[in-house]
Amino acid sequence: MPEDALIVGAFLGQAVLISLSGVMAPGPVTAVTMAAGTRAPHAGALVAVGHGIVEFPLMVVIVLVAGAGSTFEAAWFRIATGLVGGLFLLFMGVGMLRSSPDGGEANAKLSARSPVVVGIVLSAGNPYFLVWWASVGLALATRAVELGILAFVLFAVAHWLCDFFWLEALSFAASKGSKLLGRRMQQIVLLVCGTALMVFGAMFLWDAGTRWLASA
Repeated sequence: MPEDALIVGAFLGQAVLISLSGVMAPGPVTAVTMAAGTRAPHAGALVAVGHGIVEFPLMVVIVLVAGAGSTFEAAWFRIATGLVGGLFLLFMGVGMLRSSPDGGEANAKLSARSPVVVGIVLSAGNPYFLVWWASVGLALATRAVELGILAFVLFAVAHWLCDFFWLEALSFAASKGSKLLGRRMQQIVLLVCGTALMVFGAMFLWDAGTRWLASA
């Protein structure tokens, strides 16, 4: 029994390190979390909840359904998610850039959108997130199942907690920076995040477009 616990513990340690490498990579969720953090210090926690609403069922699906991994990597699936996700990111990015001179309108728009809903949409509409789960995530989840149901549950919770603490740290840091440095800092954060969202949106659309042309 102690031996089994050591094996599970070693696996969880490995899974956390791999998860952090993915979680801490800059992406749309990072940009939105920092922008939302200029208004609400704990927005990151709510974005993580939305992210988890997509991620927890996804973990179960890719393990239980044999073809789920290949579906997420299929060209038609990546084209669809890339188009939807890219357009959504462009929409949010343009909204931030248009209102970044004073920051007030951007904050009103961010507060009107639930961070939980934003977390759901940005996760479900991110083809790179889905492909990560179809490859690296699938390997980790499969290994967890081999070690037992408890190991799988611990893995799922540990992975999500990496998202939770990182996103919460980002929004809290953005909030503190905004309060300490004032309106100017808020404007800079919104400008950088809005630009980042537009770049990511363009990348998603470019990837979807090239795949569409290649499959035509």
